[in-house]
Amino acid sequence: MFLQNAQGHTLQYGITAACGAGFLLFGYDQGVFGGLLDNEPFLKTFGYPGTTIQGQIVATYDIGCIIGTLISMYAGDMLGRRRSILIGCVILIIGAVIQTASYSLAQMIVGRVVAGVGNGMNTIAIPIWQAETARPKDRGKLIVFQLVTNIFGIVITNWMNYGFTFIPNSPVSWRFPLAFQCFFAIVTIMLVLVTPESPRWLIMKNRVSEAQHILARLLMKPEDDPVVVSEIQNSVASVHHEAEVQQSVALKEIFTRNSKQQTLRRMILGAGTAFFQQVGGTNVIAYYLPVVLTRSVGLSSRMALVLSAVDSMSLMFWGSIAALLIDRVGRKKLMLIGVAASSVCFALVAVGLRYGGPDNKGMSVMAIVFIFAYYVFYGISLLSIPYIYPAEINSQKMRNIGTSFATAVNWIFVYVVVVVTPTAIQNIQWRYYMLYAIFNFCFIPLIHYFYVETATLSLEQVDRLFEIKHDAGKNMSWADATRIARTESDDLQMTVEKDVADAEHCETAP
Repeated sequence: MFLQNAQGHTLQYGITAACGAGFLLFGYDQGVFGGLLDNEPFLKTFGYPGTTIQGQIVATYDIGCIIGTLISMYAGDMLGRRRSILIGCVILIIGAVIQTASYSLAQMIVGRVVAGVGNGMNTIAIPIWQAETARPKDRGKLIVFQLVTNIFGIVITNWMNYGFTFIPNSPVSWRFPLAFQCFFAIVTIMLVLVTPESPRWLIMKNRVSEAQHILARLLMKPEDDPVVVSEIQNSVASVHHEAEVQQSVALKEIFTRNSKQQTLRRMILGAGTAFFQQVGGTNVIAYYLPVVLTRSVGLSSRMALVLSAVDSMSLMFWGSIAALLIDRVGRKKLMLIGVAASSVCFALVAVGLRYGGPDNKGMSVMAIVFIFAYYVFYGISLLSIPYIYPAEINSQKMRNIGTSFATAVNWIFVYVVVVVTPTAIQNIQWRYYMLYAIFNFCFIPLIHYFYVETATLSLEQVDRLFEIKHDAGKNMSWADATRIARTESDDLQMTVEKDVADAEHCETAP
């Protein structure tokens, strides 16, 4: 394929396409079961499970994802970014085959867990691979694109489930959607096979010449170009510096007090974004919107699937808008806007459901409107930031572990939300949505006081930022530390370019 020899933007878009295919698969898996829980042949095959069992069937996938993140935490840096994705896709295909062939709950649950393991590995390796190969000014928008494809996967499941309502008595109506996971996994494998490894991971493994070759392709410059040489030297210096200040094993480093790298703080900040996303209520909508619309609002199954598909398409649009905002407005401000608006939306959804019903359809319509409005603000903020921030905020040495920790937090709370939602909708009804209004409101001060902006900074500048702030203490603001980190990086690049130019002059002098 042409990507094997591609350079510059073509190569970068090829990597982004591979990452996007992996996240499209992730989104498809998120949405596929929500439309099957009211599918008559599916329910008949598995003995008409109650709401608690339904929640467990859906949530066992998340148990697998947690296992996948734990595997990646210890093996991700050993395997590399590409190999981790390839293995994750193969495992997911095995899980999809088991699900498709299921005739018992035990078999379905095993298939869900196995597929989850593969997806858990992918959701760590893909954002790191994208972050480590993207230019600082493009990093945010490229990862946002991944999340837009993630939502496209949910859109596909919603329309597919809707289409199969027209053949309601055939087991194909639920087996085909589960089997179709394999298609996206195969596409991801094909794209990953023809795109290069992360230069930063190669440097970490002392494969500097390979890293320089790939970076030159990404920048579409000769390998001895001053910009390529400068970036490689910066990355090598950063890895060596981390090795000096992080002499201890990873676990001890995490809990070392007064560490210049501030490893524990950075891991918590990264994991916090995943916590905000899940406890903020996204998967009440992503996994269960058809169920919410049928059981809470009272719509027919077919209309619920249509509205779910339209809502996901709306989220794709607002997620795309985030690409224009993520680097200009910044991660922190967008998170503040997102959680504040989400709190209001969930509160109004709760009010609409409380007073809506057959005799007051206007309030039910209001609940639907604010479910759609929630996706506007979620789309421009917490849809993508939890997959950008952990890969940015953690150091090179701790990036895989820190991102794995954040992703494990993500899947733990996905599991909690997915398990409790069917039972909560049945038992506490509108009050369940009010809980998410309260949670989102509580996130506002946490984000305002503790979060650090990373937009447009290189990964090396983020590392230096924490050291500068650690050394200066309370006497320096994060904004001042950021300016110093940028200045130091610019000065270093100018020095390297001057040294390279002097060396070239000496070689050409008579």
